[in-house]
Amino acid sequence: MFKSAVSMSFGWLLCAALPASAQPVEELVITATSSIHQRLGETGSKSVLDSVEIRNVGATHINETLARVPGIWVSRGSGQEHLAAIRSAVLTGSGACGEFSYLENGIPIRPAGFCNVNNLFEVNTEQAAAIEVWRGPASAVLGGNALHGAINVVTPVPRGMGVSVEGGPYDFYRLQAWGAVESAGHQLGVSLVHTGSNGYRDATGYGQQKVHVSHITRWGEWAVKNNLTGTLLNQETGGFVGGFESFEDDDLRDTNPNPEAYRDAWSLRLSSELSRGQWSLKPYLRASAMEFLQHFLPGQPLEENEQVSGGLIVDYEFNRGALDADVGGHVEYMQGSLREFQAGPTTGSNFLVETRPPGLHYDYDVDSWMAAGFYNLVYGVADGTRLIHSARLEHLAYDYTNNHLVGNTRDDGTTCGFGGCLYTRPASRDDSFTNVGARLGVEWDVGANLFYATLSNGFRPPQVTELYRLRGGQTVADLDSEELLSLEMGFKTANWNVSLFSERTRNLLLRDAEAFNVSDGETESLGVEFEGAVTRGRHTLSLAATYARHQYDFTRDVDGRESIRNGNDIDTAPRWLGNLRWQMQMTENLNHELELNIVGQHYINAANTADYDGHYVLNWRGQWQASRQLQIYARLINVLDEEYADRADFAFGNYRYFPAMPRQLYLGVRYDFN
Repeated sequence: MFKSAVSMSFGWLLCAALPASAQPVEELVITATSSIHQRLGETGSKSVLDSVEIRNVGATHINETLARVPGIWVSRGSGQEHLAAIRSAVLTGSGACGEFSYLENGIPIRPAGFCNVNNLFEVNTEQAAAIEVWRGPASAVLGGNALHGAINVVTPVPRGMGVSVEGGPYDFYRLQAWGAVESAGHQLGVSLVHTGSNGYRDATGYGQQKVHVSHITRWGEWAVKNNLTGTLLNQETGGFVGGFESFEDDDLRDTNPNPEAYRDAWSLRLSSELSRGQWSLKPYLRASAMEFLQHFLPGQPLEENEQVSGGLIVDYEFNRGALDADVGGHVEYMQGSLREFQAGPTTGSNFLVETRPPGLHYDYDVDSWMAAGFYNLVYGVADGTRLIHSARLEHLAYDYTNNHLVGNTRDDGTTCGFGGCLYTRPASRDDSFTNVGARLGVEWDVGANLFYATLSNGFRPPQVTELYRLRGGQTVADLDSEELLSLEMGFKTANWNVSLFSERTRNLLLRDAEAFNVSDGETESLGVEFEGAVTRGRHTLSLAATYARHQYDFTRDVDGRESIRNGNDIDTAPRWLGNLRWQMQMTENLNHELELNIVGQHYINAANTADYDGHYVLNWRGQWQASRQLQIYARLINVLDEEYADRADFAFGNYRYFPAMPRQLYLGVRYDFN
């Protein structure tokens, strides 16, 4: 049934007290506590990418890996940046990352309310033991932010020792290494990846390092897994290339209009997974910091943010006849801060110069507390028929302290023309949000197959930046938690599954035409997802496909001179997404794969007056096991050298794009010393 988890940051201290006679490691228990699918059960839409598939994909960006999952599109940005969509449009804005839950071993990688829109570059997806994706609301189990879905990265537990080295175009290189030792009931493993590139476009190089340390043992009757993850990213960032279909212009596509832009970020997470019988505990500690030049804003202010947080997830599961259940709780505390400073005057119109002054725009601290209780129930009402019910009550409180002048003045207290400065600092205050997530479903065994139907809701409280980083003279952001109601039906077999869903979102958070943060939008979505594979001899054909329509259900003029009209498609929401793969085991030691990625036509502004035609991209990958220890591999990405855009947008009357890379060849070797 549900194999649950728990979280807290000081659990790693248990290692110091471990007896020399510790018993052998039982990895099965560790795997169960790391998984979110064990907690969410079979009723719903889930996909799992295992370590072999992740390694064979060899992604240089997370969008290459997750393209294999239906219902999800991770839109590639410059370097390692990205924007995500799970049964939704690609969402933008400082709080958009709050729509999805990103986890590592079942623990959120960021504190509630303090997300990062590029969260996935803070996890080691390159060496993951598994990547789990849950589509649809999961707030009843995982809490706030699991509004549209969740992505969980299960960290590696290396065996033996090995190294992998590869290279590619634009001075790309990647070194991976791993090693493990076992002694006296302890297993210690280290996995690291170091990547660098000068970038396809001008001044878009990056360097990235990730390391994960795992320690597995037993402490008395407790199975213990301790995890330490660290990441570092130093990146030169590319801006949009302007002009209609400029991604096809050979003179423009590799240029960068913002060579001064950059992003520097690091993260550190420490956690433990402890299991004994029916109990599971997960204590954790996290810290992160980032600074980046906001090249997309007039004046290009520099943002610096950081957070330190910790918490604990406790879970207890039991069985009472026809009832399988688990109950638990989750507590978390955070200290965070944000500072925004503009070094020089804004250029452009008199309005921009006057309303976006240089100097300090924001400087605030936020403490937050979150407490939640949850339960999951599976009740067998008859042979092959089960009722599913989950619920979670969650309370999140913010203590915000403004360290700067209140209001929308310059940092010396003088007023701006044209009605005041754009940047507004609310007075110090407290805010809190209480939400309930619930799921009710039924599942029937149909022979060896499964049919299910669920009604569930998701929620996500306003993020810190949406409440306290105000604009346009707004003194208080009186926001409600965003809510989503979903009805889903699905059918699963051993080789394929299909799901139909209908979703409705209330209290959509957005900036209105006055640049005020409000929460009065509504959207609706309807779609179907398919995932399956068929094998005939040495050949396997796999398909992940989605058809969905995401629409606005309200009318309003919003920030950026956009006009939302009831019934319009939400911008950057392709109706069609697809991934088709043909794999062939040519010999016992040689295999290859052809992959076709499909992104359908979609509108790129809310008014639905501008669109992007979509694209088809063909990729090839091959692996040759030259010996028991040596593997040689290659990837040819964008085989047909298509000119397309990783992301398309229309803003302020202009088309703009992130041009995709042309054909790329990557070659590498992997050597396992054992």
